[in-house]
Amino acid sequence: MSDKRGFETEAIHAGQVPDPTTLSRGVAVHRTSSFVFKSAEHAANLFSLKEFGNIYSRLGNPTNAVLEDRITALEGGAASVAAASGTAAIFNTIVTIARVGDEIVSASNLYGGTYTLFDAIFPDLGITTKFVDARDPSSFEKAITPKTRLLYIETIGNPALDVADIPAIAKIAQKHHLPLVVDNTFATPYLLKPIELGANIVVNSLTKWLGGHGSAIGGVVTDGGNFDWSDDKFELFNKPDKNYHGLRWAKDLGPELGKIAFALRNRTVPLRNIGACLSPDNSWIFLQGIESLHVRMPRHSENALAVAEHLSKHPKASWVRYPGLKGDPSYDVAKRLLTKGSGGMVVFGVKGGRPAGEKLIESLKLFSHLANVGDTKSLALHPASTSHSQLTEEQQRESGLTPDLVRLSIGLESIEDIIGDLDQALAKI
Repeated sequence: MSDKRGFETEAIHAGQVPDPTTLSRGVAVHRTSSFVFKSAEHAANLFSLKEFGNIYSRLGNPTNAVLEDRITALEGGAASVAAASGTAAIFNTIVTIARVGDEIVSASNLYGGTYTLFDAIFPDLGITTKFVDARDPSSFEKAITPKTRLLYIETIGNPALDVADIPAIAKIAQKHHLPLVVDNTFATPYLLKPIELGANIVVNSLTKWLGGHGSAIGGVVTDGGNFDWSDDKFELFNKPDKNYHGLRWAKDLGPELGKIAFALRNRTVPLRNIGACLSPDNSWIFLQGIESLHVRMPRHSENALAVAEHLSKHPKASWVRYPGLKGDPSYDVAKRLLTKGSGGMVVFGVKGGRPAGEKLIESLKLFSHLANVGDTKSLALHPASTSHSQLTEEQQRESGLTPDLVRLSIGLESIEDIIGDLDQALAKI
């Protein structure tokens, strides 16, 4: 038997063995704020990173650790850190790397909350973002300056569903010795592993397909362990960090821990001091979902493709976007990178514009009208008036969002029922 286990096996087993004390097969939920130290020396060693263990559930928890180790295995990374939400994971990722005066180069086709974080919140903290066209990898290089500290993209952009050419963008990041951060939420590690394509850090919203049931909110960031932080331009890693004992993260950890310097700083600085930690109960919920990820994602992709093909022929749909749909602007990139399927999202325009889109959503019966994606249930939303409403119309169009766009998260119901619901709603326009 090979030491390397398949994705399906890791999704069920990674990070956990039966409890040695109770012999419990299932993962235990450790509902505790804190953990007892064996001695004064043991406590000091934990805080100085001389040994790893449990201190306080804001920093880490045994239930969370199983989740983190499982995501690390699935993404092919070196270490992961869970957070209270996907947005918290993104925020913690940026402030782990960038400080006042630094810049980010980011794709413009982002989830609305991420766009607002980069465009309106980080500038108040002294971190500015240059937004570029993710469909043109060269646009990233043109925006890089001596102040740039990272490149940021989404595997499949929300909401326009453009697929990023990760290998091409990774080459640009490597050329300029910058970390490439990838939000992999819409693909999940089942459909694509960004680290294998050259990414250095991967963010996932656990709320979506990883959890899969719309039952909890959480996020996780995975350190690829493949970036050298010793370049002096990464000031937070090379100067004594007053947040943590004056430690120089790129110089004082040694070769082994140095590989996960990002994950360690992420955990001990923003997670510890800002405090957006994930509850062990939510970790347990996400672990249940992850065990079936490899079963669910092919069905999500199969159903979504069927919906996209149906809508592409529907007389009341003016356009349809789905990466796996022949003729889609991202089809060639998706065919090359998303070999297991193109995910569970479909977006389309309804003839008649925004009023027609609103009428469609109000007429749906099987689809739930709410602001989430990645559920086993089919979901629908009009992003321009909801999830992306804080963006100006110009910003919405830059991100690929038009006023008539309807976003569908295709669930696991019978495909005949899904299409039937769309048809009856479209018939009412």
